[in-house]
Amino acid sequence: MIQAQGLTKRYGPKTAVEGLSLKVERGEVYALLGPNGAGKTTTLRMLATLVRPTAGRAEVAGFDVGKEPLEVRRRLGLVNGGMRVYDRLTGREVLAFFASFYGLEGRAFKEALDWVVALLEMEETLEKKVLEMSTGMRQKVVIARAILHRPPVLLLDEATAGLDVFARRALLDFVKTYRDLGNTVLYSTHVMPEAEEVADRVGFLHQGRLVYEGSKEEALAMGEGSLERAFIRKVREAA
Repeated sequence: MIQAQGLTKRYGPKTAVEGLSLKVERGEVYALLGPNGAGKTTTLRMLATLVRPTAGRAEVAGFDVGKEPLEVRRRLGLVNGGMRVYDRLTGREVLAFFASFYGLEGRAFKEALDWVVALLEMEETLEKKVLEMSTGMRQKVVIARAILHRPPVLLLDEATAGLDVFARRALLDFVKTYRDLGNTVLYSTHVMPEAEEVADRVGFLHQGRLVYEGSKEEALAMGEGSLERAFIRKVREAA
């Protein structure tokens, strides 16, 4: 569902991502792990067609991110940490606005709304203004607006940043549920325990390069039960 080959992004003399190649299968959570500045956000932005690669190519759900960006966006959801929605609108109004981007109106919108409300257990957010919502409620609206069109691929970029313990737990549970529905999730984070909980496979990104890729179980074995130790080991080997 996601394929990248030699994906590279340079900003003048600075290289943010270099020669990245990976594959993410249908029904899989792939955790892209690395510290801040490792190139995780740049990678996800290239896959989401928000940033054009300097070199290399990538496909999402079989469509080229450079040549077919609209087809990619139709099959993609994106959630960034700290993403905001309009404070003075109700949850229902926010979702209706974003649904219109995908042509979901009338009965189609109602069906999409019923589906996402049941999936995220967010009935209490529909008639409440975003300004009046708790952190967890707002995050549910952010996620809901990203998956209203039922994208088979979901990109989560540091999606738990700034969340309290309850909102964080709800998001991690959602990731596993969305995977179990047969969808693909690329989960970018620097918080290793989160990846230990939700990931099927992991990739270690360091200074823009993928220094390791494998199953979570293989990585845990290499790190004696810890993804953090496995990450540090592979980074030191790469250095």
